[in-house]
Amino acid sequence: MNKPRLVTPNFITEIIDEDLRAGRYSRIVTRFPPEPNGYAHLGHAIASYIDFGIAHDYGGECRLRMDDTNPEAERAEYAEALIADMGWLGWDWGPAVSYASNYFEALYQMAEKLIQKGLAYVDSVPPEEMARLRGTVDKPGTPSPYRDRSVAENLDLFRRMRAGEFHNGEHVLRAKIDLSSPNMKLRDPVLYRIVHAEHYRTGKAWCIYPSYDFAQATTDALDGVTHSLCSLEFVDNRAIYDWLMDHLWGEPPLHQTPRPHQYEFGRRSLEYTVVSKRKLRKLVEGGYVRGWDDPRMPTLAGQRRRGVRPEAIRRFAGQVGISRTNRTVDIALLEGAIRDDLNTTAPRVMAVLRPLKVVLTNLAEPRTIALPYWPQDVIQESPDGLVPLPDGRRVQPAEATRTVTLTPELYIEQDDFAITPPKGFKRLTPGGTVRLKMAGVIRCERYQTDGAGQVTELLCTLLPQEAKAAGVIHWVSALDAVPAEFRLYDRLFTVPHPEAEAKELEDEAETPEDHDFLRFVNPKSLEVVQGYIERSVLQDPPDTRYQLERNGYFWQDPTDSKPGALVFNRIVTLKDNWGRNAEQVEEKRETVSHKALGKKRAESPASPQPAVILTPDQESRLQSLLAQGIPQAEALVLAREPRLADFLLLASQSAPISALANWVVNDLAPAIRTGVCRVTPAGLAGLVKLLEAGEINTRIAKDVLAEAQESGTDPAEIIRQKGLRQVSDKGALERIVDRILAENPDKVAAYRAGKTGLLGFFVGQVMRETQGQANPQLVQELVRQKLG
Repeated sequence: MNKPRLVTPNFITEIIDEDLRAGRYSRIVTRFPPEPNGYAHLGHAIASYIDFGIAHDYGGECRLRMDDTNPEAERAEYAEALIADMGWLGWDWGPAVSYASNYFEALYQMAEKLIQKGLAYVDSVPPEEMARLRGTVDKPGTPSPYRDRSVAENLDLFRRMRAGEFHNGEHVLRAKIDLSSPNMKLRDPVLYRIVHAEHYRTGKAWCIYPSYDFAQATTDALDGVTHSLCSLEFVDNRAIYDWLMDHLWGEPPLHQTPRPHQYEFGRRSLEYTVVSKRKLRKLVEGGYVRGWDDPRMPTLAGQRRRGVRPEAIRRFAGQVGISRTNRTVDIALLEGAIRDDLNTTAPRVMAVLRPLKVVLTNLAEPRTIALPYWPQDVIQESPDGLVPLPDGRRVQPAEATRTVTLTPELYIEQDDFAITPPKGFKRLTPGGTVRLKMAGVIRCERYQTDGAGQVTELLCTLLPQEAKAAGVIHWVSALDAVPAEFRLYDRLFTVPHPEAEAKELEDEAETPEDHDFLRFVNPKSLEVVQGYIERSVLQDPPDTRYQLERNGYFWQDPTDSKPGALVFNRIVTLKDNWGRNAEQVEEKRETVSHKALGKKRAESPASPQPAVILTPDQESRLQSLLAQGIPQAEALVLAREPRLADFLLLASQSAPISALANWVVNDLAPAIRTGVCRVTPAGLAGLVKLLEAGEINTRIAKDVLAEAQESGTDPAEIIRQKGLRQVSDKGALERIVDRILAENPDKVAAYRAGKTGLLGFFVGQVMRETQGQANPQLVQELVRQKLG
């Protein structure tokens, strides 16, 4: 049986498939080359998933290589943290980590070889003059007065640079390529510069260091890389990569290695956060967070301390996928992946985060109650009488439960009682009833308050089991309650795009700080409360993740939690509360003048989802868009960005506007904003019409749109040329479904035993088999039928 693929088929796998068919490579080798100048973050996780995942899928290798060519910014601490984070994610890079610094001597010798070939020269003009001489997009570069130095003079100067005879910036080594190239990267790029700084690995052995462009291509070749995958920002650098391989590959030391080629994929950024190392450092140094491993940080160290499992990060990275265009990912996708991972692995226990004391006046003796750790839809007893747990263990039924005690005094959440309840309130009220989870129904007879009017205690009676109650609440016995601190982590910023929002306000800012992204830091990203948790947790390993009934997923903070002083971090809420908050806020939206926009935001960024403040024109546009059936999130973006709205309006002449909005906002917005969109409004409309007609599915549409943006070809024409059509042949799909079910009997049995979440696995396998062209609704219907 073939091992499951990690990476869904995409344009890179198509290239690799063709390379293998043509015999260009016998084994696929990729690499993940982070620079050790900061901690790994979620962007690194996505990129590493692509690099390691593709190597895994093709039975190849992926090198983990530190791109350590900048001694002024790099530290051993960062390198060690990067290695630890990649290991935590579960990646295998073989017996050793690779370092660019391991190859410094070989790289130096290759630089000398370029000089000897007359392809590189030592330039001595100041950096400002060098930039001026490069010219502009509309004007070709001017040769440096040192461009025609002889080979002997260049070798002498370069060797003296290495020997440390010159100061920083006094000389550089440049490639001699083409000063008139429209690609500015090819206008004699710098290959080596002088940096008198101690390197964290090589110490003071070197005072000249290779540039990124020179080191990437050459170390890829030395590492035996076949496919060098990087983000789209390096697309122009590929020309330097190819130039270096044209002139260095095939000769020692690159005469026995495959020739590598660079391929770019769209970068992924994430809502409600930043991943720039410079900006993350500002958060740390400014005291906005408590260090690089603060659970609010997008660093992998922060996510790990928060309690996120590596399986969830890999699930998220796999869902993000690969395309040719940059895209901002909805943070709800990450939160959903975390919930999906924890739902079947986290035992359920009860904790009260904001305690309110309850006295059961008619309960004379404590009662012992057995509660399951997992609900029946997660685990079920097997025919042999054992219970299969989510972690793979098989235990006696008693081990899948814990014992709690119902005592005359207990705690419930303060929010579960209201003197004057709002409409639809289904918890406890004066004279009202509510069911304590698995413990019976109680009625509130009276309550007590303190001098400030705050409710401090409820006096209740326990009713017969058959008594009726509208709602169910959780509780903790006062006798068995274990005190604990609960840290409620939330999104770090109050707006989805803090950097873009800051940029938007730049024109109105009186000082640079007025539009800094830090103004959008969420002051409620951490709330600390003192409560109680049931005693059963004391017998569990401290790294156990729990689903605290109705409160979210939690685990003990690995640094601060101690016996007798437990501290629990909230990993993620049970549901996405932000969408609901946004709807509530929209009901109360204020309308202010555009001039007041910056000041208003600066003064009041505090709510979990701050009010979106629009000018009168923007408000009018928003209401018009909403009336046309465009979802609120997309409508808000379009109301504030005329470029996007104009593009949508043109496209709507040929396709339904409500179907177009999502594509404009979520797929084409970056290109439209920057004026580099190669997909026309009519082209998008044609694509959406094919999608609406059922001739293609969303997966095909996304891939085609990405290719159209890169090539400038009309999307419909791409579909016609490649014969891309949604597969809706029931007979053909049924045969594929039958084969996949036959290949996975263990998962079929698990599904039929109650693990209905495996439906997504089977559907995903069929989609991969058909390269994303199957009708997903029909596939789901067939799988359900086959599985009964």
